[in-house]
Amino acid sequence: MNEQVQGADGSPLFNPLSPDFIRDPYPHYDRLRTVDPIHVTPFGQFVTSRHADVSLVMRDKRFGKDFVERSKRRYSDKIMDEPVFRSMSHWMLQSDPPDHTRLRGLVVKAFTARRVEDMRPRIQEIVDQTIDAVIDRGHMDLIEDFAFRLPVTIICDMLGIPEDHRQTFYNSSRDGGRLLDPVPLSPEEIAKGNAGNMMAQMYFQQLFELRRKNPGDDLITQLVQAEEDGNKLTNEELTANIILLFGAGHETTVNLIGNGLLALHRNPDQLALLKARPELMVGAIEEFLRYDSSVQMTGRVALEDIEDLGGKRIPKGETVLCLLGSANRDPAVYPDHPERLDVTRQNVRPLSFGGGIHFCLGAQLARIEAEIAIATLLRRLPDLRIDDVENPKWRPTFVLRGLTQLPASW
Repeated sequence: MNEQVQGADGSPLFNPLSPDFIRDPYPHYDRLRTVDPIHVTPFGQFVTSRHADVSLVMRDKRFGKDFVERSKRRYSDKIMDEPVFRSMSHWMLQSDPPDHTRLRGLVVKAFTARRVEDMRPRIQEIVDQTIDAVIDRGHMDLIEDFAFRLPVTIICDMLGIPEDHRQTFYNSSRDGGRLLDPVPLSPEEIAKGNAGNMMAQMYFQQLFELRRKNPGDDLITQLVQAEEDGNKLTNEELTANIILLFGAGHETTVNLIGNGLLALHRNPDQLALLKARPELMVGAIEEFLRYDSSVQMTGRVALEDIEDLGGKRIPKGETVLCLLGSANRDPAVYPDHPERLDVTRQNVRPLSFGGGIHFCLGAQLARIEAEIAIATLLRRLPDLRIDDVENPKWRPTFVLRGLTQLPASW
């Protein structure tokens, strides 16, 4: 391992939970790409920041997830006794083939392009109801009152969570993001994760029983039937992946809508252009994903010795962190001012949904939700303005980048 490379002022080049990094990680990424593109953290992880390296690691079969062994190396052999880690070990997001192939195959049918397109009228209905509920007030929090409600309602629809159970999900705090961060969790954070996991397990176990007795046209019914089909799904895998789908199904979309709205209001020329030319919205969503991705990082483990990754040797078993947010602003791929928001930018292919076998199942659903949400807001509340675009309140997590609140008025 090489010795730590530091910034000019002596600070670590990669310190993802520092307030300065969370507020604006992009200058830090620029430094990493220029000074030390395959960087080694104090925890011994390799960090890739260039588009070419990030893209390669996500797609190369020599890299995998290796979640259980990776977690044991990082914490101790006892870490799998912690319920939240045991649950995460069953997530398809953390699985390698053949488990990954089997788990993903069971849910992929719910996310086909046709099924997702068919959800447009329902998405439009929820967005309009959300705006109707606040329009006379003249102000709202764009995160809690607007961005949050849509994806939570849609994932509840898809999972078949009964209407009278949903208030709990709207009220539940969004603090699971820390589980994914590259900085190890404290014992207190692990305890908090265990408690949240236990609550979710208890709820979903009851819902599984309900769906066994009263099947519906929803994803939980499909998965419960797959579980009964024998070796396709264990009860533990069923619960863990429903928790994953619920979290992944709303966290990232909330952040995409919130980060996109903030970026637009920080760039009034782009906001005016989008209002004047609503047909640009589909491309604008790709630009929001590129410009300030709601997922900033994903990770892989070397399944064999890698002799040369960007000039560095990666020994088998070492973790490689892929900085998606950095790759999305790499001048090698976006030579025309990658630091600028440009809703007319051509050939935008952000890495925000990951890549390879772990490419996000819900990518198209997230795009359509954000497209309808932002377009409807601009159309129905054209004079909406964000109260403080300069100092918004960011969540204290790094992997999932999003705002805790974004007050606005009209």
